[in-house]
Amino acid sequence: MALDRSFIQLNRASTERLRRLVNTLTDEQLLRPVGQHWTVAICLAHLAFWDRRVMYVMEMTRKEGQAFSPPVGIVVNDLSLPLWAAIPPREAARMAVETADACDKQLEAFPEPLLEIMYNNRQRDVVRALHRNEHLDEVNAALRS
Repeated sequence: MALDRSFIQLNRASTERLRRLVNTLTDEQLLRPVGQHWTVAICLAHLAFWDRRVMYVMEMTRKEGQAFSPPVGIVVNDLSLPLWAAIPPREAARMAVETADACDKQLEAFPEPLLEIMYNNRQRDVVRALHRNEHLDEVNAALRS
């Protein structure tokens, strides 16, 4: 299956959305609850973590020449929660934007055959906008309430 390269614009748009949001957030808003256990800052740190995971997947896929999928899931989120909560809110916001930018650039330059392997294995690893926008919607809802 041919890779739909529209992921580039989707990812760039979600990173710009992230950047615009982060640039407007006050320190108080970064501490606003999002759901039961998260804050806006934790949500942003979560996005940075998962974009870093995708960069690791790219590195290992390139190294092995085949789809690499580390055994992660909800356990990672649950185990990482105390670590994310310890990150100063403004730093979490900075990390989210910086990591999204870096991840987008690596995805855009990644070799097409390996990118297709990754996409076919787990679409969310290539179309980062799917994951980012899900959490940005949650953050926006929390900020409105």
